Amino acid sequence: MRAIRAAAAALLGIGALTACGPAAVAGEDDITPFGFSVQPATVAAGGQVTLRVDRNGDGCRGPATVASPVFDTVTIPARQSTARAVVAPDARPGTAYRTSFTCDHVTGTTTLTIAGGRPVPPAHQPVPPKGVHAGAGGSVAGFDLREIGTGLALVVGSAGAAYHFSRRRPGEDGA
Repeated sequence: MRAIRAAAAALLGIGALTACGPAAVAGEDDITPFGFSVQPATVAAGGQVTLRVDRNGDGCRGPATVASPVFDTVTIPARQSTARAVVAPDARPGTAYRTSFTCDHVTGTTTLTIAGGRPVPPAHQPVPPKGVHAGAGGSVAGFDLREIGTGLALVVGSAGAAYHFSRRRPGEDGA
């Protein structure tokens, strides 16, 4: 359940980042004539990221070089706008690493966060030591002899009445 919450939060963050566009990716000091991003912005150690450079308008025209301490330097060729990189499996969970994009002698940076660790549950929510306890079903739970006896009597009575009325002869109806 905690993994689902974490994944939902990560997807919402990615959606917000994508909706805001490349300008939101660069910090105030990293204004570049081209947009750039690392997607997803939070990834598990050993995971893959997509490195994206904006090639529209006066954006990046030449090859782009992307460097980070958690993956090998990647070059995005001039006619492409994306490349993939594999994050080092020994990257420290919870750490944000600077990732720099250099194109046409201009450099901009963004952060790549390594996911991991166990999320801390809220104080009001107890953590069960094991899996949840499933019930017995409904066929065994609440076993009541009086209800079973009453049900059995109704079934036998209905069957007896059906048998009795099916064996009546035409002249026995009291007339």
